Amino acid sequence: MIKAAVLGATGYAGIELVRILSNHPEVELRVLGSHSFAGKKIDEVYKNFTHILDLDCEELDLDKVSECDIAFTALPHGASKTVIPSLIERGLKVIDLSGDFRYDDVKVYEEWYGEKHSSPELLMESVYGMPELYRDKIKNARLIGNPGCYTTCSILGAVPLLKSGLAKTDNIIVDALSGVTGAGRGLALGYHFCECTENAKAYKVTNHRHTSEIEQEYSNAAGVPVMISFTPHLIPMKRGILATIYVNLNRESSAEELTDLYKKFYENEFFVRVRDTGDLPETKHVAGSNFVDIGVCYDKRLQRAVIVSALDNIVKGAAGQAVQNMNILFGLNEKTGLKNAGFYL
Repeated sequence: MIKAAVLGATGYAGIELVRILSNHPEVELRVLGSHSFAGKKIDEVYKNFTHILDLDCEELDLDKVSECDIAFTALPHGASKTVIPSLIERGLKVIDLSGDFRYDDVKVYEEWYGEKHSSPELLMESVYGMPELYRDKIKNARLIGNPGCYTTCSILGAVPLLKSGLAKTDNIIVDALSGVTGAGRGLALGYHFCECTENAKAYKVTNHRHTSEIEQEYSNAAGVPVMISFTPHLIPMKRGILATIYVNLNRESSAEELTDLYKKFYENEFFVRVRDTGDLPETKHVAGSNFVDIGVCYDKRLQRAVIVSALDNIVKGAAGQAVQNMNILFGLNEKTGLKNAGFYL
């Protein structure tokens, strides 16, 4: 059995990770780290775990965490990089759900996050945890920077086109809609019920930090530097990301050709479902699951591909992807503990 610790276990991504791992046939949860709820049982904090999991939440104890094989750090951005070096020194494998270890270039991280990176050498060692793109590197990693929700949805939605050579790499636009859990469990006026319900709004237009992460992976796929226009929106639902990606093409195409291209690219990827021509994803098809659904359209008038992708922001966009990465790290079938349909309702 894989002995696992979840640090930041009571945030939305953390508790989704606990939920998945508590039913994983090859995992024994040993440590649930939570500063806010230290000393409370997890089923006191989240009563859905009654009769399911009998573990206490506790403050970080590196000696106890060291008894585990793997630590998931579901901590706020900036906090992970102060803890992870000690975990690596103690021989653990680490999957980090924050943005601290997702970048190829420390200067890009520091520019977009507004602070110095305290472990640039580990940042250079870390592997970007997107199995569909970096599976071979993930297998042997000590540290994985687990991609988030906007980035996963946007990257998987465009990479096949960028790798094909069909895409023009200037003027790419990504419009993405997110459920409120994407903001985390912390309290802020903008996420109160009366502020969110019956409302939709764009935010951090032109300067959302995930722009830089998407650009990194678009550039890696295209083989040339890519800059994009990324606009995130908050919409009144709990779970889900829906991204609409606009990419101009360098020749005429068709929806059928583009759909075939995507189906071939992802033909061996269980968790990526490319829809037939004319069939577009919806968030209710993926909520509660580790699937990404992708639909591709072609605007003949503008010679433009329009790609729609959808996922659950706290499963494939966080906890589910982390478990998928863990399965790869430990030589398990990638689908272990994750092969379930979405909620739909």
